[in-house]
Formats: sequence, C-alpha cells, structure tokens
Amino acid sequence: MAGEPQADCLFCKIVAGEVPATVVRETETTVAFRDINPQAPTHVLVIPKVHYPDAASLAAADPKAAADVLRAAGEVAAEEKAESYRIVFNTGSGAGQTVFHAHAHVLGGRGLQWPPG
Repeated sequence: MAGEPQADCLFCKIVAGEVPATVVRETETTVAFRDINPQAPTHVLVIPKVHYPDAASLAAADPKAAADVLRAAGEVAAEEKAESYRIVFNTGSGAGQTVFHAHAHVLGGRGLQWPPG
C-alpha cells in the first residue's frame, strides 16, 4: 500500500534504522543523509519517511510530506552553507532514479552548469 514502508526498499530500511546512513538532519517526517556517491561537495538526499515511488506520486497523495521534503532540503542547504544549490528529483530509471522511494538530491558547493546532463 502506498505510503507504507516497503520491505525491499533501501530508503525505507534507512528510515527504520536497519541500514546505516550518514544522517545530517531528521524531522518527524523526513530524513536527510549524505549520498554514498557524491556528485558535488554537498550532495545530500532528503527523503520522506512515508514511501511513494517518486516525487509526483508523493505530491499527489501527501502534499504536506512533499512540502516537508522541500523545506528540509532548504534547511540542509543552509546548514551546509551552500549559497547556491540545486534540488533535483529524478523520476524513472531513464532519468537516473535508482531507488524508487521519492527523494530530493541537494547539490551545492561548486558551480552547477545549466542545463544539467
């Protein structure tokens, strides 16, 4: 059922404390942790504690949780002292999504060219 933890989801396991992660911020509804393969000096993933496969399904089903992810992403960027940063939601394997639990990438700490990839 959407919103419920999924036994085979890596990020649900991080939320449950079953898989270690370098957590930099946690709220009642979100967890933020360092990406294990950083693409910038600041590369933090912000996930909702509820499970939805991507950002669009999260926003449609639980707009408050989606807003909480964005709020936490801004707070992480401020804590990381990233004056300029990018928040990215990949949707689908063709866009680079490898874990199908909605998550935002907070990228900063270097120049980020546009357009990306």
